[in-house]
Amino acid sequence: MGLMRNAYATHTDYVDFQGLIEENPHFVPSNVDGICERNGCFLIMEWKRPGEKVNKGQKYLLQALAKKEDFMVVIIYGNTDTETIINKYYLVQPDGQCMLAGQGFSMFKDFYKQWYELANGK
Repeated sequence: MGLMRNAYATHTDYVDFQGLIEENPHFVPSNVDGICERNGCFLIMEWKRPGEKVNKGQKYLLQALAKKEDFMVVIIYGNTDTETIINKYYLVQPDGQCMLAGQGFSMFKDFYKQWYELANGK
């Protein structure tokens, strides 16, 4: 898959899935904004604009992934519309709590490289 920068990129709309599971009508697919794999280790990245909230279903999904061995989940506040802007990012802990992990794209680049080195050493 090639690289892209598209401020008008659309998202997948799962509204037509709502109600398919009668006993849980709000159960619909979710997505993550980025995923990396190296030697069976996964880095999940969920991007939110400043002030945007993680909805309840996605929160459960991210917390469940964070509990898995060899999964690291980060929630990044910023955007990639015209350039990569990261205000701050949080690491989702296995207990579901979010811990501030850093601020700015420069710090995130170091975090990303450290994750890769950790995964590469497995």
